[in-house]
Amino acid sequence: MAPTPTPTRPQRHLFSRGSWPEASRIGDILRTETVGGALLLGAAVLALLWANSPWSSGYQDLIGFKAGPHLLHLDLTLAQWAADGLLAIFFFVAGLELKREFVAGDLRDPRRAVLPVAAAAGGMAAPALIYAAVNAGTVGGAVRGWAIPTATDIAFALAVLAVIATHLPAALRTFLLTLAVVDDLLAILIIAVFYTSSLHLLPLAAALVPLGLFAVLVQRRVRSWWLLLPLAAATWGLVHASGVHATVAGVLLGFMVPVVRRGDRDGPGLAEHFEHRWRPVSAGFAVPVFAFFAAGVSVAGAGGLGATVRDPVTVGVVLGLVVGKCVGVLGSTWLVQRFTRATLGDGVSWWDVLGLALLAGIGFTVSLLIGELAFGVGTEKDEHARIGILAGSLISALLAMVVLRTRNSHYRRACAAEARDTDADGVPDVWDADTVRR
Repeated sequence: MAPTPTPTRPQRHLFSRGSWPEASRIGDILRTETVGGALLLGAAVLALLWANSPWSSGYQDLIGFKAGPHLLHLDLTLAQWAADGLLAIFFFVAGLELKREFVAGDLRDPRRAVLPVAAAAGGMAAPALIYAAVNAGTVGGAVRGWAIPTATDIAFALAVLAVIATHLPAALRTFLLTLAVVDDLLAILIIAVFYTSSLHLLPLAAALVPLGLFAVLVQRRVRSWWLLLPLAAATWGLVHASGVHATVAGVLLGFMVPVVRRGDRDGPGLAEHFEHRWRPVSAGFAVPVFAFFAAGVSVAGAGGLGATVRDPVTVGVVLGLVVGKCVGVLGSTWLVQRFTRATLGDGVSWWDVLGLALLAGIGFTVSLLIGELAFGVGTEKDEHARIGILAGSLISALLAMVVLRTRNSHYRRACAAEARDTDADGVPDVWDADTVRR
């Protein structure tokens, strides 16, 4: 009797083609983030021009203007309202996206989640280690900014990818989005754990009451803004009073919203509804306004360009974003491929992964926020960190554009070759995977 053959496990492919609903959703998000990234860039450029103009005093007066009820300890500057209040909307949308990925997206499958999770973890660890190494032994608490270069700005990164990469495989776009989502989750944990200076348990415990009521209502599919918005505002105010950064409240509220799994028949979940309503507010208003108040740094006021370039804070941030992110994301992806049975998808090259790893070095929104939390708004180190964030993000974007434009041209030529080789029946000839990869 012939021996029974040993069953073989099917080979898994990294960056394989996803399902049509997933690809459609990614496309919709990419189109939205393109507009949001353009508004974000415009707000940052406007702030930089104003802060370095003869009218810079007006910009400083504007960001330092206080508003809000003093009795509730909410008499904050406009810059603080932007960082603590408006960014809570951004993190609410991020919370919705996180829960969607864990419940109905790629992160629900541990086998598919291992790659973006490992890439995000490596893409945060390497920049932090590089920054800490550059600032080791310095005085003045510069090491406290170790987390500044660890965050990837999803709006900028996806906007750049959508503009320059018209023919790249859709799986690469999905990977970048999922990586950025996991990156946001890790950044939220870092802010909550490492940048909470003082913790007041009473208001933190009290925040559970409106948060719980909000959860009950959304689980019952209540959409009435006059019920949900006051509860969300109360949760935000109590978390702010507890000493935990108020943006964490946005994430918690997002996690409370139900998500419908694929195949469920009880109607669409509220997560899709709220994301559809609030994403334009986040991308079109909240994040650009925050960028306007956070990106306006005066080079002359920061000690001059020479002092800024020599500051280990600036050097650490730039190297962390440009080198650390690239090494971390690319190295982690290689390790996943090396120690699992996974291989790159047909036609996908490591040059594509390199381009995405460089693109992950665009750190802006969350990096600016962590810089303010680490050094204090308006301090010299905070200004140097902001310059490092702007410079590192710009360098990463330019390098990524060079690599991805080259790869985009390669895929465009391959598509043209496929069209020429199409049979009269409309069936394309099969490409040689090795030829496409080269």
